[in-house]
Amino acid sequence: MPDRPASPLRIGLFGGTFDPPHVGHLVAAVNVRHALNLDVLVLMVANIPWQKEGVRPLTPAEDRFSMVQAAVADVPGIVAGRTEIDLGGPSYTADTLTALGLQYPGADLFTIMGDDAATGLLTWERYQEVVDRSQLVVVDRPGVAIALPAEVEWIRVEVPHLEVSSTDLRLRFVDGRPPDFLVTEPVLSVIHSLGLYTNGENAGR
Repeated sequence: MPDRPASPLRIGLFGGTFDPPHVGHLVAAVNVRHALNLDVLVLMVANIPWQKEGVRPLTPAEDRFSMVQAAVADVPGIVAGRTEIDLGGPSYTADTLTALGLQYPGADLFTIMGDDAATGLLTWERYQEVVDRSQLVVVDRPGVAIALPAEVEWIRVEVPHLEVSSTDLRLRFVDGRPPDFLVTEPVLSVIHSLGLYTNGENAGR
């Protein structure tokens, strides 16, 4: 019998600032990977997130990448991505998908986003390229299906919702509230070793 052609790889792109990465990011990542049977889900660290540029000082991209690496080191099928860091400048998902397409020729690409990002998709730089190059996935809260741009075909994945925010976590390191169980121990280790979030300079929204 002739060999069956191999199925294309299924690659998920879950981008973010990850300043810092927290358990909410990980819960979403592992649940989406399972639901969509992805071979790999990439937590892509933004170099300069265009939506947040100038809003507040950002932790250096290399430090954020180190935290994401630590967060996913022991998580099967989830990897840290630095494509946007290596590209330099503001990070645009359209550019990232082009790079991933070259890295994984013939792969099926999935762009994963939270509900806030999904509702604002039409404001994205070259959003039509994102639509054309990938299948769009929105992470839904249990029992809540938000209204999304009707021009786009969406895949919805419901995941447990955790009330965790990177903004709150940064403030915790300033005001002394415990971050325990909101970020993983490997991430806490990186934060402490690099001395991040202690002076409050990047603790704002």
